[in-house]
Amino acid sequence: MRITIVGAGHVGAVTGAGLAEMGHQVLLVDRDERVRERLGRGEPPFYEPGLGIMLRGNRSRLRTTDDLAGAVGESAMTFLCVGTPSDATGKADLSAVRAASQAIGAALAGRTEPHTVVVKSTVQPGTTAGVVRSAVEAGAGRTPAEGLSVVMNPEFLREGSAVQDFFLPDRLVIGADDPAGMARLEALYAQFSCPMVRCGTSTAEMVKYASNAFLAVRISCANEIGNLCKPLGIDAHEVLDAVGLDDRIGPRFLGAGLGFGGSCFPKDVRALVALGAALGTGATLLSAALAVNDKQPGTLLDLLEERVGIEGRRIGVLGLAFKPETDDIRESRAIPVVQGLLDRGARVLAYDPMAVGRFRALFPEIAYAASAGEVLSGADATVIVTEWPEFERLDYTGLAVVDGRRCRRAEETAEVYEGICW
Repeated sequence: MRITIVGAGHVGAVTGAGLAEMGHQVLLVDRDERVRERLGRGEPPFYEPGLGIMLRGNRSRLRTTDDLAGAVGESAMTFLCVGTPSDATGKADLSAVRAASQAIGAALAGRTEPHTVVVKSTVQPGTTAGVVRSAVEAGAGRTPAEGLSVVMNPEFLREGSAVQDFFLPDRLVIGADDPAGMARLEALYAQFSCPMVRCGTSTAEMVKYASNAFLAVRISCANEIGNLCKPLGIDAHEVLDAVGLDDRIGPRFLGAGLGFGGSCFPKDVRALVALGAALGTGATLLSAALAVNDKQPGTLLDLLEERVGIEGRRIGVLGLAFKPETDDIRESRAIPVVQGLLDRGARVLAYDPMAVGRFRALFPEIAYAASAGEVLSGADATVIVTEWPEFERLDYTGLAVVDGRRCRRAEETAEVYEGICW
């Protein structure tokens, strides 16, 4: 099949490369010339393990372009993978979705062959059936009865393991309001053996939001327990390890610490809070999850202040990406930590194996180290913000460490050691 991907960010690039690996002819559409050039050379524009190998192995089936109309006109299926960041109210900003939908509709005007538009962008319930379908049908001048379908297929790609998640998904969710659209997407995914959830578009949209909301609440619940354990002298990880043995709960996402970041959890929970406000139902639990998450960086800084002091001290920061195996700093806990250190008068020396370039654009005024060892040797105290595996191989002997991610090596070897929830 000829498939167009609109938006070559994390979701679009991984989805496009995955579909090319499956044997499809894929056109990646993006306005950023630098992104297109890198993808054309088989180089991901961001760090994602395994993606470069897949891009280079499928050059004959994967092309890039900025010509959306031409790409859509060549294809039988178009995936919409543009960003939906939070707006000032917390709702998902649909401006890119709206503009892309209008452009796709215009590109399909006058064409009669069947075409399926697949929404992978995270959008609030009702968007696919309302904003996207209305714009596409108005531009194309036809409806599902005339071979044009608009379906919702939420993505569940975790940064750092997105390639694996594409090929080994827990489930595939297909939201379609017409049988033809459902059938076309089922055929695309026929080789996958995971459970396939078939539902309407609004249900599929809510599945994505609900999944991220549950995980975010789970993390904040673990952190709330950790915040109760710490002043009692109880190791929250011992507690939560035992709690995770309950098969009704399970062990995942119970690592008490600095909290969650990234491009999904914070904005998706905020979107549901905004939706609750708009519906008049509220979203008390979700609001609380955000409040707990926002509190954690300040708790770490307070511990640092108490144990070694901050003003005038040179503080090392290990980890800038929001999680290991990515260079993404969106909503990273390192941002409020570094800003808090600066506000309290610290001199900051930071290191991350992948995210320094992106972080430097936000904080050009701080110093950056070439290695984790340089941070340890040049700082009065160090905070651990991201759980990169290499930090477990360092020697923290004689050093002061305040840990937001439970680095066992630091706990074992540091002269002064304090964990945020243990």
